[in-house]
Amino acid sequence: MTAPSPFLSSAAAVCPDDLLTRAQEAATPRVAIARAGAPLPMQAAMEATNAGIMTPVLVGEAADIQREADALGWDISELAVHDTTGEAEAGARATELCGTGEADVLMKGQLHTDVFMKSALARDAGLRTGNRLVHIFHISHPTGGRPMLISDAAVNVSPNIETRHDATREVVGLLHKLGNPEPRVAFLSATESVIPSVPSSVEADELTTWARENIQNAHFSGPLALDLILSPDAVATKGLSDDPVAGRADAIVVPDIVSGNAIFKSLVYLSGGCAAGIVMGANVPLLLTSRADPAAARMASAALAAIVTSA
Repeated sequence: MTAPSPFLSSAAAVCPDDLLTRAQEAATPRVAIARAGAPLPMQAAMEATNAGIMTPVLVGEAADIQREADALGWDISELAVHDTTGEAEAGARATELCGTGEADVLMKGQLHTDVFMKSALARDAGLRTGNRLVHIFHISHPTGGRPMLISDAAVNVSPNIETRHDATREVVGLLHKLGNPEPRVAFLSATESVIPSVPSSVEADELTTWARENIQNAHFSGPLALDLILSPDAVATKGLSDDPVAGRADAIVVPDIVSGNAIFKSLVYLSGGCAAGIVMGANVPLLLTSRADPAAARMASAALAAIVTSA
């Protein structure tokens, strides 16, 4: 058997204490969980409920929901349960609860992402705002320190300039809600120079100009390659110490899903990062949980939603 890669971290993901504390101090959101009757969504809901950061609204096959609750030893008699059949009906009902104000957050349970997103984007669901939906990862290190936000690593495949405008606004807004008064946002490319043959560098330069003119209480820079986003040593070596973002970025806006996904998974698998994910741009936050998410990431995502809904 081939040994695992030596680059993989053995550190376990940890939900940041400060994120959890901030969520516990916020108003507890009602979270509609679409097709909740499966082990992972029910365990996540129970743990977040016990932590005081969620009031679940359980949507799905009622018998399955009760069975999973019994397996966990969780008394759900005081919780709202909406009995539905199948993925599409569960997604539509959970979305309807958010659209009518009966829930504050929409969370994916045991259903396919495309079904979940189709429900959330339905024209009569009441969640559309006219803004583009953007996914943001809040990634923290097991030993603490400043988190890194990444958008978009999960929803928009090849976001155009306008979509990245929305992503930038959402990233800055989220960092403000997390208590960062002047966040530093980097626009990713493979170079710090504007090179016509590297389209992402040209677009990053355009985005930097636009952001500086249109978004207040934040700093922007781009194009920046990843070493210049993360490493003060690389910044000093390349003579960019006067750049307001280089080497100390709080967030990265990426040009495509491949680069965003690669950075997010690198931080998770190579450094033990905890990735809390949230979709912004709708009338309520959306939580796209995954079967691969560790418990810490699910808890951190719920905490992030609680902070967003009460800010």
